[in-house]
Amino acid sequence: MKNLIYIFKFLPFLLLLQGCFKEGDIAELPDYNAPQVSFISQALSIPEGNKDTTIQLGIQLKGENRTQVMVKYQVNGLTATPGTDYEAITEGKIFMKPGELTVFIPIKIFGDAVKETDEKLEIVLIQALNATLSEPTRLTITLVNDDFSLIDKINIPKTGYISPDAYAGFTKVWEESFQGTNLNSAVWNFELGDGCPGNCNWGNNELQFYQEKNAQLSDGYLIIEGKKETVGGKNYTSARLTTQRKKSFKYGRIDIRAAVPEGKGYWPALWMLGDNIPQVSWPACGEIDIMETSGDKINRVVGTAHFGATLAQHRFRTGATFSTGEYDFNTSFNVFSIIWEENKIQWLVNNVPYHQLTPADLNGQPYPFNQSFFFIVNLAIGGNFPGAPDARTVFPRWFVVDYIKVFQKG
Repeated sequence: MKNLIYIFKFLPFLLLLQGCFKEGDIAELPDYNAPQVSFISQALSIPEGNKDTTIQLGIQLKGENRTQVMVKYQVNGLTATPGTDYEAITEGKIFMKPGELTVFIPIKIFGDAVKETDEKLEIVLIQALNATLSEPTRLTITLVNDDFSLIDKINIPKTGYISPDAYAGFTKVWEESFQGTNLNSAVWNFELGDGCPGNCNWGNNELQFYQEKNAQLSDGYLIIEGKKETVGGKNYTSARLTTQRKKSFKYGRIDIRAAVPEGKGYWPALWMLGDNIPQVSWPACGEIDIMETSGDKINRVVGTAHFGATLAQHRFRTGATFSTGEYDFNTSFNVFSIIWEENKIQWLVNNVPYHQLTPADLNGQPYPFNQSFFFIVNLAIGGNFPGAPDARTVFPRWFVVDYIKVFQKG
């Protein structure tokens, strides 16, 4: 009988040695000189990444492991959010087989492409069976942000002119401040390609191929990137946006805050076309260029009106102004404006007028500017106005728009 009691007392241990003991059946052995279990390290920093990944956290056992060991752990989100930054688990168990001295706890980390602060979570060993806990029992994981907004990569101006948010006698009727991560498709269209077949090279011998991905929103800015790359048979890419059929205006004060790229061949423009262009074509629809500049003449901007009953009768009237030194057009933001009323358009930079147009300036041509117009924002590369890039032109460069505001009387 005494021998039988002895056999039953150590039966669990014998079963483990024979490999018959299952993880779910683990039991504590009596009179067992338990080994010590701990994390291999107490801190870990990893890039968050843009894709989901599973990291392995090492647990080590010191001493003789003659039986199966169970370790229970707890997962605490410190500044990291369960379900968003890592798999939403609060605790778990891991097992070490006889003779095993190292195992790993898998933790799934969720990647993203969002700029954010570094985030932390911790894994804590809270209980061990057939082993004793020893330090370190706590491992802190730092998820290091590896996402950066576009403005971290380019030189966004820190200074510049800021226009008022109200004018006497006017009401603000629309503002585009480029918040979020995607352009509002209820307002904006992308015009893509090289203009062919109907308007090859966009009518100006331009050298770029327009594509959506060259326009991004970042930290409240519209950023259009001019790149040197071969797409669609062109050696450069950029972006062109319009509000055609979605957002148009007749008369008012328009303020657009922007900074332009420097370099021969860059041709940033803020402009408008008449809503009736599908019916009457250009230039009979009228064109109002609120701002254009050539990247190799970075201290000068021009404002232009295009008109003419037919293409053969196309005429234009242009005015130019130069940077004052206080706000360079490339390294500072400036506000390019028109004050547009019946039979008169006035161009301004930082609220200083420099050009105007009335029907008397058209020499008998029809005056097409007493109707609704839509916006166009684009960065052309090459063409009739700036000429082609040369060996000194740096790519990529960026056209940055901060906001568009429209005020109307009343």
